[in-house]
Amino acid sequence: MKTLICGSLAYDTIMVFHDRFKHHILPEQIHILNVSFLVPDLRREFGGCAGNIAYNLQLLGGQPQIMATVGDDYALYARRLKHLTLDASHVKEIAESYTAQAFITTDMDDNQITAFHPGAMNFSHLNHVADARDVKLGIVSPDGRDGMLQHAREFHAAGIPFVFDPGQGMPMFSGEELLDFMQLATYCTVNDYEAKLLCERTGKTIEELAREVKALIVTLGGNGSEIYTQAGRVKIPCVKAEILVDPTGCGDAYRAGLLYGIVQGWAWEKTGRLASLMGAIKIGQRGGQNHKPQREEIAARYLKSFGETLW
Repeated sequence: MKTLICGSLAYDTIMVFHDRFKHHILPEQIHILNVSFLVPDLRREFGGCAGNIAYNLQLLGGQPQIMATVGDDYALYARRLKHLTLDASHVKEIAESYTAQAFITTDMDDNQITAFHPGAMNFSHLNHVADARDVKLGIVSPDGRDGMLQHAREFHAAGIPFVFDPGQGMPMFSGEELLDFMQLATYCTVNDYEAKLLCERTGKTIEELAREVKALIVTLGGNGSEIYTQAGRVKIPCVKAEILVDPTGCGDAYRAGLLYGIVQGWAWEKTGRLASLMGAIKIGQRGGQNHKPQREEIAARYLKSFGETLW
């Protein structure tokens, strides 16, 4: 049975400025800002939440199916998905638009200036959950506003359990809309900042929100994560990474671990530990889809980290 990944496919163009922004941006002249940064280092990565989650879920042996909208420049990403044998049968091309993309400039203090163009992502509502077959589980990750609302309703109407993953899309929704998402969803996952924002917008505590779903997962960066369930709170330790290179996509890798564990019917302790491990593996490589562990390696690292077998 398949896991339907609703979200974005995107190109990430990442540039490095070999200086510090503060040396070139004058605070007293910010109202007439006109600056140019020389960026000798540039790379283009394949990204987007749906792409990253599906990539990691397939590493685990899951069956991800991507549902996303892309533009006229999709060909490069399409070749990659075909090479990876990722199911892109529900990726819809929108004519006269660009695939979503981020342009990120980083300085020597790790400050970032980012411009994001949603492009075809704004047409995600043209995809429908009912078009997918043999779906056991779904996830609604950051995407076009209308698409996120629609896909949540369609999952619920079809009786398909799904994870609500608002991510950077949370500011698009009112407190009432976020509560509606929680009542439709089976699970919800947020980071610690998003958890605070979710509470602030809905006017509810994290414990009250957790009662709306089977499990509310809150990631805490280097402090691990917490899973709020009807039976209580489960604390998940952070897995020590072998090397710290790039946090981009770590949250998506974590979510892939959650999805895999849910499909397998595992206890939350085991599911959360696998999710934590996937984030630790990803952080050792640049970009969201450049790590390539085999299932045997994942199992070995799980055994080393937690003293128990994975499969």
